[in-house]
Amino acid sequence: MSQFSAQVDARKYPPKDKHDVIFKTFNNLKAGEKMELINDHDPRPLNYQMMAEYTDQFEWNYLEEGPEVWRVSIEKR
Repeated sequence: MSQFSAQVDARKYPPKDKHDVIFKTFNNLKAGEKMELINDHDPRPLNYQMMAEYTDQFEWNYLEEGPEVWRVSIEKR
């Protein structure tokens, strides 16, 4: 069993859809569950957006930091 309740491979989505899919997935998590985000660049702007919209509601941990793939664990608090 994976440590993640959900996974979003943002590389599969057009840029205009990425954040919608990520936020929808995050919103469907229960407290204590984690999602894995996979991307082809550092998703730091997404982290800033989440800090603004979901203050103190998540924990962000890099699992892999490039140069070709970035993986992030996002846990819902």
